Amino acid sequence: MAKTVHLCPAQCALDIGDGSERGEYVCQDYILNVLGRPHRAVNIMYTYYPNDSQWPARISEACAVMEVGFAWDYPYDDYYPFVEDGAQFEQMRDIRRHGQDVMLTMTIDCSLDDEKLRALASKLRPYGRMLLRINHECNGNWFTHNKRFSHEEIASFFVRFSRIIKEEAPNVRTVFCAGLISKDKDENGKYMVEYEDEFAPAYLAADVWSADKYLALHFGWPYNIAEAREDTYTADGSDKVFEWFLATYERLSQRFGNKPFIQAEMNADGDVTSPIYQTQIVRAFYDLVKNNKAGWLTGISMYQFRDRGRLGLEVEDPNNSSVGIRQPLMDEYIKILRDPYFSPRMEEGSETAFPAKLRWGGSEDADGIEIAVEFDPEPSFCEVTLQEDLCLMMEFNGRWFFKAKGVATIDLMPAFFEKRPDRKCTVPLRIFATPPDGENHDDGTAGWTVDQHFVMNEEPKLRIRYQTPYQAGAVEK
Repeated sequence: MAKTVHLCPAQCALDIGDGSERGEYVCQDYILNVLGRPHRAVNIMYTYYPNDSQWPARISEACAVMEVGFAWDYPYDDYYPFVEDGAQFEQMRDIRRHGQDVMLTMTIDCSLDDEKLRALASKLRPYGRMLLRINHECNGNWFTHNKRFSHEEIASFFVRFSRIIKEEAPNVRTVFCAGLISKDKDENGKYMVEYEDEFAPAYLAADVWSADKYLALHFGWPYNIAEAREDTYTADGSDKVFEWFLATYERLSQRFGNKPFIQAEMNADGDVTSPIYQTQIVRAFYDLVKNNKAGWLTGISMYQFRDRGRLGLEVEDPNNSSVGIRQPLMDEYIKILRDPYFSPRMEEGSETAFPAKLRWGGSEDADGIEIAVEFDPEPSFCEVTLQEDLCLMMEFNGRWFFKAKGVATIDLMPAFFEKRPDRKCTVPLRIFATPPDGENHDDGTAGWTVDQHFVMNEEPKLRIRYQTPYQAGAVEK
């Protein structure tokens, strides 16, 4: 028997960074298999300075002989360039095939004309409910946008680009990422957010507010070691950071109204805390959010999956950049991913029959099907076969599985590796269809840039066995 099921937002969504100036992109197949569930969004980071003489080279490669003493000393930011047919598009497709939304962080030249911005915006139309962070951390002084432009100019650019985004790619939500509560006061003696007046137009224009704050950060990496000199790192801890975020949201909502608020980069740098204590400090922050039922914080993004320093769940192997070295934080983060407070909710609907209709609207809004699977104790094999050429995300016993287009059979036994059923039980298999090529296509329906519709004609076939060929005597004894 099948029922409809609706995928809903978590009380606080979990996002993750995947690639930056500090690490390479890791494919979503690997991340899903390691972590066991998808994220709400995956944050990829790019730069766009097409009028610079070094463009479109990655700036650290173009200026390889330049004497540099800080990560942001180059002419423009050392992210991969956002270029025509660049790697960012396949990464976005990879993210969306695996049931996640894209969070695209871009540092952009504020002097670009509307024509260039409109062309850029139109390229984002096929990628569904994307989050676009424009010139993030603009309260600081390290990024190129802060070196070339005033706070007022950055805000004005954000407003202009947001308007163009709404016209060319209304499926994209813009994120304004600035500072936290400061020691400055308004005329009533109330504490203000950093550069609040200068950034006011951007706060009003944004769909989502954000701030980046690490519980500990070695910001001098990789040019020094976080030991003797305190001016190369920060160490604020979970309590202070949580208080600052709460005060920031309260101030912004008081002045500009209520909008979603996310922490788009968060971790405790193992360079400062050591990889051992990193786990405790990060866990403490997530516990504060959960125990305080901080519904005003709608998402937290772990920075990042694999890092060349100690800001990742894995550290990139210096001998082989395609290999990650698992850190103690990984196991704790997997526990956080499984916490109901940080997990997407499932709403069971009515009975349905095949052909079954499925809709993908994004990682927080999708309609799928749920099939009740009955088990006797101690299954030895459990596989599902779907002959139809659909791209699917499947949740089973708390673990998620991906079925790519062209693949028929998926082994579901990893859902039982930690503990197999020891009595008769029923486990729901929840199935959602995602865009096979990671893009939305105009199917003639209204709202195609957000919603994609699919049909599953045949019921999936399950192979469940309790006795192995070995136990049955099919091999020599």
